[in-house]
Amino acid sequence: MEILQSLLTSPLLWFAIVALYTLKKGIHFVPQNRGYVIYTLGKYDKTLNAGLNFIIPFIQTVAADRNLKEQSLDISAQAAITKDNITLLLDGILFMKVTDAAAATNNITDYKVSVVQLAMTTMRNAIGEMELDECFQSRDAINAKILGAMTEATAPWGVMVTRYEIKDITPPQSIREDMEKQMTAEREKRSVILTAEGVKSAAITRAEGDKQARVLDAEAAKAELVLAAEASKTAQVLEATGKSEAITLVAKAEAMALDVIGEAANSEQGQTAVTLTLAQDAIKAHQAIAAKSTVVLTDGKTGDNIASTVAQAIAVSTSLKLDAGDIKTER
Repeated sequence: MEILQSLLTSPLLWFAIVALYTLKKGIHFVPQNRGYVIYTLGKYDKTLNAGLNFIIPFIQTVAADRNLKEQSLDISAQAAITKDNITLLLDGILFMKVTDAAAATNNITDYKVSVVQLAMTTMRNAIGEMELDECFQSRDAINAKILGAMTEATAPWGVMVTRYEIKDITPPQSIREDMEKQMTAEREKRSVILTAEGVKSAAITRAEGDKQARVLDAEAAKAELVLAAEASKTAQVLEATGKSEAITLVAKAEAMALDVIGEAANSEQGQTAVTLTLAQDAIKAHQAIAAKSTVVLTDGKTGDNIASTVAQAIAVSTSLKLDAGDIKTER
């Protein structure tokens, strides 16, 4: 007890306690993305940033600890009246961050509550300038309008609103029913339009196919006619060529035969053969005339006529023989 009492009454102990407490009050470790607002004798002095910082104990105090990270705030559902007097329920979400810890402490009592209230008011004003259809079709425009208005209004508070999004827009029950009917009608309209376009496309496709088929048939018929004409032309050319060659060959053969007959007639045996042939031809001619006539008129000298004819043939043959001999002599 005496030792404890002596320690409690020791000025060194009390000095050490006061020194430790003072040191604790004067040393501050500020976390990352935090800002400590320092007042000196009740007046703003400075803002401590992340890291090790020192202040004067009992003279300087930490008035506020501000979070410098981006934060999200829910905007509860509220009623707003559109330009065409339709009441809507809207809610949203807001993203903001403190850019100036001193302004967020000195210029506004509670910056979070103030930002939420300002967002609700700005949202009602934005909806009041638009009609119902625009509200559903232009969410991005509403968000941009609210964000622009809040950025300007919150600048003196050391707060920056980085983003605003409307989550839900709920119209009255009657409006929802009308919208559902309109959507059903639009779907049916689109279905009818798509069906009509499909029928139209099918008709166009069929017409194009028929057209192409007719063109192909015409081209095929044309090609067939051209081929037939060319084939006929080729056949006629070949036929004419064949006839020409045949005539030429016949003429050559007859010429060769005449040459052979002529050479044979120049010999004695050939002349005898010619005489015999002429006599035979004369007899055949008389026989043919007699066979074709139904009445025969004769002077009783038929045999003499035949003999006379044969004699004339022999005389012709002899004359040819003499002519051939003269030709040889001249040569």
